[in-house]
Amino acid sequence: MIYSIRLTIAHYYHHPAANSRHLVRVLPRTLARRQKLTTHLLEVSPEPDERRDAVDFFGNAVMTCSHGDRHAEMSIRLSCHVEMLPPPKWQDLSPDLAYLRKIHDQLTDLSSGSPLHFLGPTPRLKANTSIQEFARDLFDPNASTADHVIRIGKALHDAMTFDAAATTVDTDAAEAFRLRRGVCQDFTHIMILALQALGVPAGYVSGYLRTLPPPGGVKLEGADAMHAWVRAWCGPDQGWIEYDPTNATLVGSDHIVAGYGRDYSDVSPVRGHLRSSGGQKNTQAVDVAIVS
Repeated sequence: MIYSIRLTIAHYYHHPAANSRHLVRVLPRTLARRQKLTTHLLEVSPEPDERRDAVDFFGNAVMTCSHGDRHAEMSIRLSCHVEMLPPPKWQDLSPDLAYLRKIHDQLTDLSSGSPLHFLGPTPRLKANTSIQEFARDLFDPNASTADHVIRIGKALHDAMTFDAAATTVDTDAAEAFRLRRGVCQDFTHIMILALQALGVPAGYVSGYLRTLPPPGGVKLEGADAMHAWVRAWCGPDQGWIEYDPTNATLVGSDHIVAGYGRDYSDVSPVRGHLRSSGGQKNTQAVDVAIVS
């Protein structure tokens, strides 16, 4: 299956800005036996004075651009095709949580994919008592790690309401959980903290979600902007699995990965600074469609 993805991110400044520098992480990854980026065009307007393409620590494509002259707006446009392979048949090969913790304590690998990076606090993830209690109420000593990932994701989906007006990009997980409302970023941050409370290494995934519903189905929440979901390590035999708590589902071929990180700050679509006065308005539009 081949998807066509079109993304536009626009920034409108109340007063012209200058001396800006931005990091852009929007390009889908190529992942063995899962997805392949076949063609792409990533444009910035106005044309940047400098542009550099690189790969960050977690293997995500990062484009850095800078503008010295004053400009009233800036837009980022992506057009690409991604080939998606059918997901493998689901099998639960994960140990129980007690054994997972023993395995984790013996790990020494510090490469980018190591679970050791995904249990500690991060700039946007601080331990929260209410979220910890939520996770512990779902603990079953006889259940596998993967089963805990699924049950926490489903329980969070049932407890939360998708509400784009309830939170902002800077709302922390504790506040979103107190409100029981938020967007995919909030669902993902809360679920990461819940899994970590049980000793499950978990991280943040940014990407795209198919906008067209399956035959007879309904449109999934979060399909009009970049989406987010959870990645959890379930032991060496199972490896990493991905779960979308916003839509209460294991991730399949409808989810296209752009970036892996510990939290939103590692994979935010655009991050940067500029010299200006006054505020700004930001918009994002995404279209994901099946080509063949």
